[in-house]
This record gives sequence, C-alpha cells and structure tokens, in this order.
Amino acid sequence: MILKTAEDLQQPKTAGPLSRKPKWVSSLWKHRASYLFIAPFMISFIIFIVVPVLAAVILSFFSFDAVSRPRFNGWNNFLAILSQDRIFLQNAIPNTFKFAIIVGPGGYALSFFLAWLIHQLPKKIRDYFTLAIYAPSLAGGVAMVVVWVVLFSGDSVGYLNNLLLSFGIIDTPQLWLKDPRLFMNIMIVISLWSSMGVGFLAMLAGLQTINEEMLEAGSIDGISNRLQEIIYIIIPAIKPQMLFGAIMAVVGTLKAGMIGSILAQSTGQKITPQYSGHLIINHIDDFAFIRYEIGYAAALSVILLAIMYGASRFSIQLFGTKGDE
Repeated sequence: MILKTAEDLQQPKTAGPLSRKPKWVSSLWKHRASYLFIAPFMISFIIFIVVPVLAAVILSFFSFDAVSRPRFNGWNNFLAILSQDRIFLQNAIPNTFKFAIIVGPGGYALSFFLAWLIHQLPKKIRDYFTLAIYAPSLAGGVAMVVVWVVLFSGDSVGYLNNLLLSFGIIDTPQLWLKDPRLFMNIMIVISLWSSMGVGFLAMLAGLQTINEEMLEAGSIDGISNRLQEIIYIIIPAIKPQMLFGAIMAVVGTLKAGMIGSILAQSTGQKITPQYSGHLIINHIDDFAFIRYEIGYAAALSVILLAIMYGASRFSIQLFGTKGDE
C-alpha cells in the first residue's frame, strides 16, 4: 500500500486528455449529428457565396486581365471608379437607383396586393390564379424575347405599333427599343410584370397561415374595414414573409441587367441606346467579359455588394424583429 505525502495531496490533479480539449471542440463533437445535417448547405454556401465574395474583394485591389499575372495596385480601381468612370457615375448609378426605387417597392407592393387578392378567392381556383401570376417570373428571358420584343417591335407589324396605327394615334411606326427616352420605362414595365417571384409566393403562403380567430377578434375590437385589417393584423402577422420578400426584391432589382441586354440585342445593338438602360450589373459584365479588366470589374462588384448590404439592412430595420438583427 502506497501512502501519499502531504505534498502529493496539495498538488492539483492533472487534466486528462479529453478535458484538455477546448470547449468549442467538445460542443462540436456533442452536436455532431446536427452539424452533419447542415453540412450540405454550409459547403454549398462556402463554395458558391463566401469564396466568390472573398475572391472579388481580393481581386478588387489588383490589376488583372485573366491572362497575365495579377499586379497589386491598392485602391486605384476604386479611385478610378469614383473619379474617372463617367459612364458609371452618370449612367449606371442613376439608372440603377431609378430602376431599383421604382421596381423594388413597386413590385413588392404589387406582390403583396396580388397575394392578398388571390387569398380572398375560393381555394378551388386559388392555385390557378397563383400559377398565372407566378408563371412570368419562371419564363424569364424567353418570355421577354417572345412577347415583349414582338410587342415593342419598331416596324408596323409590332403589336403596339400596329394597334396605335390602326387607331390613328401615330402616323409612322415608333422605334420603341431605340429611343433612349423610352427604353428605361420599357425595362421598368417588363420588370414589374415579371416581378411576382418567390417573394410573392412567400407572402401568399404567409397569408394562408393567419388564424381566422385573429381576424374575428380584430373585428370585435373595432376594426371596421379591410385596410385596417391589413395594417393592424395581416402585416404584423406575416412580418417574416414580408422581410423575405423585401430582401428578395432588393437583391433582384439591384442585380437586374439581363432585361436591358436582351432588349438591346433584339434590335442589333450591343448596348442600350445612349446607355439609357445601363445598370451597374451591365457595367460589371462590360469590364469582366468584354474588356477582360477583371480587377476593375471586381471593384465594381464590391461596390454593388455594399449597396445591396445597405439596402438589405434597411429592409431588416423596416420589417424585421429584434431576433432578426
């Protein structure tokens, strides 16, 4: 039998191999099954979101043409954008904000209004109207080429010109897609028509989860019309769906650019007439895929990302709750 001395009794016990692990490692191992389930999303998120964003931020400080070795030039790309890029300052920025301010809130309000109207319909026919409203957002560029290009065709065969000529409103066919005064307005109309995307579906789904007892209680408490019902009951009840729709509207409008390109190319133009429909995303495509100035395009992407982040934070402040911060 070995007797312990007083010194042995005073010495603290050394931690075992398992107790030496950091707390976060123990927590990770304890919840390993949960992390296994979210691993596919996290891997996809890192590969397709985090890595491209980090690559864009890093490349924005380099001069790179996709062939030669990148050359570090510091803040020169950003200084050139904010001081020398006339098309960006005079066309891309104003056009983007005009497009986003009209199409974003306009499409968002229209999505909520149509979702609310469809929610009032009987369940038997509700799905048909939902599909009819949602279908244009699925068609995308194909619908624009097939429908809108023919509608705004500059000859007498175009639907709009033919209609106006038959009523005697105009004497000669109007070149709708070559007039810089009309091009942006046409882009806005098409975007509003095709803006009923996932935000619209989210708000419609939120409306269908509202408890009817809440509406009955509201009528007892003094709500006398549909407008008060929307303001005081419906909107607070579907705030998460409203927030999701707002963020999707912000992202969708700020990254929109295909509309103007397709309309311009349908008339044989490489760019929109006099840059009237030139958005930030078009400017990025121009420098990235036509001029191959990858570093400059990355700097433009970082600026667009900052604008998107600011607009998303504003949406969260407007529709979010304390837990969404």
